Amino acid sequence: MINQLKAVFNRDIKLAFRQRAELLQPMMFFMLVISLFPLGVGPGPETLQKIGPGVIWVAAILSSLLGMERLFRDDFQDGSLEQLMLCGAPMPMVALVKVTVHWIASIFPLIVLSPLLALFLNLTVEMYWALLQTLLIGTPLLSLVGAIAVGLTVSLQKGGVLLALLLLPVFVPLLIFATAAVDAAALQLPYSAHLGLIGAMLLLACALAPAAIAYALRVSQN
Repeated sequence: MINQLKAVFNRDIKLAFRQRAELLQPMMFFMLVISLFPLGVGPGPETLQKIGPGVIWVAAILSSLLGMERLFRDDFQDGSLEQLMLCGAPMPMVALVKVTVHWIASIFPLIVLSPLLALFLNLTVEMYWALLQTLLIGTPLLSLVGAIAVGLTVSLQKGGVLLALLLLPVFVPLLIFATAAVDAAALQLPYSAHLGLIGAMLLLACALAPAAIAYALRVSQN
């Protein structure tokens, strides 16, 4: 089973980095939104500092949605998804591996870019450190929860709009807790409780999402 999961991981990593245009699309969108936002609201340092965490998180959510649709799309279209279901490895584990690859290829680069983009929004060191922690804990949650909706809509033609309608309301609590943590850091207040709530949601998603993704994919295949 471990060898099969390693093969799935290596295959998906290679395919992800071969499709460079689709790989760069979320990164370019993320950079453009955050770079252009100060031009729209004005260059006032206090204003940018106040709205900066929310802007970065909203941009991260929207950028993740751009790359989410292709999570299972190509495998469904070429029949690889059906072969993965018959390979003998537990489908929840296969789904978890594919979600991990999606996070590494599509979302982790956004976290790497965040220090540079934080400069545009005049974030302090304390605010950025809190933001970085929320991104590291919260973005895997985006991939896990998003993969459930992708599994349900993978058989639909042009299901991207439906995918966004399904996921945006679900991500609202994460957005609230993440921005509240950064606001607390800006006021020199403890924010471990906010990180704990995000971490609890991530652990719950890790426990339940793989089985839900596998079930959604089976439903879409029928």
